[in-house]
Amino acid sequence: ARSTVRAADRLHLTQSAVSRALLAAETRLGVALFRRTPRGLTPTAAGARLIEGAGGVLAQLVALERQVVAPAPAPRRLRVVCECYTAYRWLPSAVAGLARALPGVELELAFEHTGDPVAGLAAGTLDVALVTNAPVRAPLRALPLFADEVVVVVAADHPLAERPTITADDLRPHALLLATTTPEAERRWFVRAVFGGRAPALRTLRFPLTEAIVDAARAGMGVAVLSEWIAAAYVDRGLAVRRLHEPLRRSWRLAFRPEVADAARPLAVALAGVAPRLYA
Repeated sequence: ARSTVRAADRLHLTQSAVSRALLAAETRLGVALFRRTPRGLTPTAAGARLIEGAGGVLAQLVALERQVVAPAPAPRRLRVVCECYTAYRWLPSAVAGLARALPGVELELAFEHTGDPVAGLAAGTLDVALVTNAPVRAPLRALPLFADEVVVVVAADHPLAERPTITADDLRPHALLLATTTPEAERRWFVRAVFGGRAPALRTLRFPLTEAIVDAARAGMGVAVLSEWIAAAYVDRGLAVRRLHEPLRRSWRLAFRPEVADAARPLAVALAGVAPRLYA
């Protein structure tokens, strides 16, 4: 019959092979799919339903076959760094959680760029960075994340421990205990925010480790200036944590290269939902 001849040509099979396949299908289903006439094959009602639904099923099978044989896309790797060393107290666990929430994106911490993350972004050796006061200029971009509060930590028997909040005048006579890794832009931001345009000649003592800063405060050597999520870990350890009289909040941003904008945006949304104080 001409119908089976045409089908055989399209399927690259012999006419007899097509006829046997049709007969096998009808035998398996227990229903006639085509009526044989002198003019060829005419679909029965069951055959018409089969033809109508076969297109979608075959398309799904073709798509599934392509997915199976196609190589899996390589994960998009983003090199991440944070401008502030103290944030590494919570950032690794946050990155691990975000990696599970962002399939197809592989996050890698690049600690070596902590000192100058913006330079790493500009050089292309870094993809995204959590920054506070570092200037981010075009073509680099930045998205807002969250804010933390800067507080002071003093020895439990320090005179300032008796005050409910700390003013700028309270701080003037005392040495400020800072980290050697504190970016200069952040130090200037703190002084300007707390003391205004005419900042006093403040004494500062710098230490390489947060633990050393805290121990110096415990020893009465000065007043430690720390993020709230770090300070919270040392409450009731011979220390007192006090807020500034005018609460000082530090804004965090996600800076990134424009080439990774499609991955950086969902990462910023995910990070914005992270409350760093939970990791203190």
